[in-house]
Amino acid sequence: MIRIILSGANGKMGQVIQNCVRERPDCTVVAGIDKNTDSAHGYHVFEKASDCGAEADVIIDFSHPAVLEDLLELAVSRRIPAVIATTGLGAEQISRIHDAAKEIPIFFSANMSLGVNLMRELSKIAAKVLGADFDIEIVERHHNQKIDAPSGTALMLADAISEELAQKPQYVYDRHSQRKKRSKNEIGLHSVRGGTIVGSHEVIFAGRDEILTISHEANSKEIFATGAVNAAIFLHNKAPGLYSMSDLIES
Repeated sequence: MIRIILSGANGKMGQVIQNCVRERPDCTVVAGIDKNTDSAHGYHVFEKASDCGAEADVIIDFSHPAVLEDLLELAVSRRIPAVIATTGLGAEQISRIHDAAKEIPIFFSANMSLGVNLMRELSKIAAKVLGADFDIEIVERHHNQKIDAPSGTALMLADAISEELAQKPQYVYDRHSQRKKRSKNEIGLHSVRGGTIVGSHEVIFAGRDEILTISHEANSKEIFATGAVNAAIFLHNKAPGLYSMSDLIES
């Protein structure tokens, strides 16, 4: 039985993960971390990671970027593997994750959906074949409560595409601020926020007289919860290092 500390336990994703875990025989949540310390789910919820003394096999983090430093200190000091699924992290925070992965196993992905990660691989193939002759645009849509823009998934897709291009492209977020023709060496990223959209991503390859579109739409948060829990099971007893959805898919 894999024992999980759930960071963001009383948030929306935390609730979905708890429901997912309850339906599985191979894992259980033994403690939570959240600024809301309501402990109505049968385990203690701590306000700070540093306050959590529960014995656990893995941490799942679906919370807020501000929590990351304290969470990584807990994970590294107690040698607990961690699944980091929080988005909106800055470059310095991502660097801190890479440093921590030298000491403990860390699973880090901007999106825990199997479908989105397959979309990433397909987009890389398309970029390798079409990149020199096609303009590339990424459109992401999320609910009106999402704070970060563009989404971490949109940036993940853009970074994956960039790896396949001969020249590193410029990311353009705000076309209305500059009145000029689109340059060849760029990827446009566009954010839509509205209603209760769970998550929708579209990569557009626009060429002369033809358009290729690769898209993914999430209809519930359960796909992300399932991915995070699967990642936690995968990470148990792994050697220190940085793991991603690609490693899980190939396992």
